[in-house]
Order: sequence, then structure tokens, then C-alpha cells
Amino acid sequence: MAEQIFYIRKMRCEDVPAVTALDRSVFSEPWTEAGFFSALAQEGNVFLVATSAAAERENGVSEKVIGYCGLYVSADEGDITNVAVASQHRRGGVAAALIEEVKAAAGQRGVKQIFLEVRESNRAAQNLYLGAGFEFCGRRKSFYRKPTEDALLMTCRLPGA
Repeated sequence: MAEQIFYIRKMRCEDVPAVTALDRSVFSEPWTEAGFFSALAQEGNVFLVATSAAAERENGVSEKVIGYCGLYVSADEGDITNVAVASQHRRGGVAAALIEEVKAAAGQRGVKQIFLEVRESNRAAQNLYLGAGFEFCGRRKSFYRKPTEDALLMTCRLPGA
């Protein structure tokens, strides 16, 4: 696979339609545009996008959203909402880079520990999170629907916590 060139930055309101479309292509219960706008409006949350230069134009470069990661922050804890990468950009380091950037931003906000849920059957995501320093710490019975499945709860203590 050729090396992917991508950039990570804060999600902006103008990204929401593309992020919502990506979410629909990845998850059986996707977020709505209103849900993303609401999350972006809440101070302290961290929502990032990975972009790829899609096409050059006379006035610059047009970006294409190829992935995103969201984190809700409450006091000194964070909860990763979702990590999603477009299918044609998977296995290129996009998700791992998004997670590392979210962890760094969380640390800057005083977060000491991050949690997330992952489908029990999603071994690829579990391995990604283990590689990012997360550990298994519990189970949520029938957490997911479409199809119904348990979630494995994972946590990561941030440096200095």
C-alpha cells in the first residue's frame, strides 16, 4: 500500500455534512448532523477530522474528510464517541493518528483517563485501541443494536495522571 498523506485538524461546522455521510457509511446507527453540531457547540469536547487533499483548485486545495474521532470531556475524564475512517483509507495509520491527537488534546484539557466502548466482534478496532495504550476494563451487555451485541469497555490513563 502506498503511503497516505493526510492532515488532522479540529472539526469545523462545514465538515459536518461530510462527517455525517462517513458516519452513515461506517455505522449501523449513525449520528445525525444535529448531533454533530451539538457536540461541536459544547465547550471542551474534542472532535477532529483527518483530511486528504482531494483536488487542487485555482484558489488552493480542496480537502476531503477521510476520517474523524470525537471525544466528550467531563471534568478529568474523556469518552471517545466514535473513530471512523473511510474504507479506502483504512490500514494507513489514519485511525491511530486521530486517536493520538485526541489523547494529546485531552491531556491539554486536564483529562486523566479516557474510556471507550467497542463491539465485542470488532477485533481490528480492539487491536487498534490496544496499540494506542488502552486496556480492557469491563463489558456492557447488549450495548449495541443492529445487531445486538455486547460492548467491551476500554480505558487509557494519560501520562501524568
